[in-house]
Amino acid sequence: MKKISILTPCYNEEGNVEELCQRVKAQFELLKDKYEFEHVFIDNASTDNTVDILRRIAAQDKHVKVIVNAMNFGHIRSPFYGLKQCYGDAVMLMVADLQDPPELIPEFLKKWEQGHKVVVGVKNKSKENPIMYGIRKLFYTLVRKMSETPLIDNFTGFGLYDRSFVDLLRETDDPYPYLRGFVAEYGGDIGEVYFTQPKRKHGKTKNNFYTLWDIAMLGFVNHSKVPLRLATFIGFAIAALSLAVALFYFIYKLCYWDSFQVGNAPLVIGLFFFSAVQLIFIGILGEYIGAIHTQVRKRPLVIEKERINFD
Repeated sequence: MKKISILTPCYNEEGNVEELCQRVKAQFELLKDKYEFEHVFIDNASTDNTVDILRRIAAQDKHVKVIVNAMNFGHIRSPFYGLKQCYGDAVMLMVADLQDPPELIPEFLKKWEQGHKVVVGVKNKSKENPIMYGIRKLFYTLVRKMSETPLIDNFTGFGLYDRSFVDLLRETDDPYPYLRGFVAEYGGDIGEVYFTQPKRKHGKTKNNFYTLWDIAMLGFVNHSKVPLRLATFIGFAIAALSLAVALFYFIYKLCYWDSFQVGNAPLVIGLFFFSAVQLIFIGILGEYIGAIHTQVRKRPLVIEKERINFD
């Protein structure tokens, strides 16, 4: 019997965790002749009743295991730490909001049994807000085109990872890891399962502009030097353009000395334009320096407060 670990990171998901447990358990009831399972929740210090609900479920079902973080360690560090705590023959990462359908578990396992060490869920369609879906799709396209590693479009982490791949993650000493990049770089022959992402049924998404920006910048900084090189290229281009404009004004002034007045408008516009370009690229440089600072500190991914059913 092969053991499958289902990992679910959660934060304030009191309306979803019980239904998710039931749906995951129902799938493994159909697969009980081939697989045993554990369902590991890693809670990021929820402020609602999520932890109490998980305690109650775990008391009734020993398949359910819970790690409660001492504080909220963010949407990047906590899931990665949770993967390292799972020791099944394969680990399946599935978020708590029910937008990663548990009914796809048999399809993921089938791909895994065919020899794929990593099987990823690719949402080729989504029932979420079309504007947000379009923005996410644009981000994936930009990162893929600028990345030195061929990243997977519309892949959020939902997938099944062989124990050998998870062991590789355990050897990784990265205090702020980008899982999607690791999958693309070290996943090898990756299987894909396409699905339509359903709408969130209960509660509100915990992703805001800052968390989405954080993921976007982490993808760029970890897998591309293009923004830094782009700053240099644009700097040269603007310098050449400025020289050409200055030369044009100089010649025009010589030709129409008495009638041509330069005025202050071009000077003010040019000043603000060059200042904006400088600030943008100082910000990009700051992202890279911030990433280096995070790596140098070597802080732990997560500090645990409590474990349940890890006997």
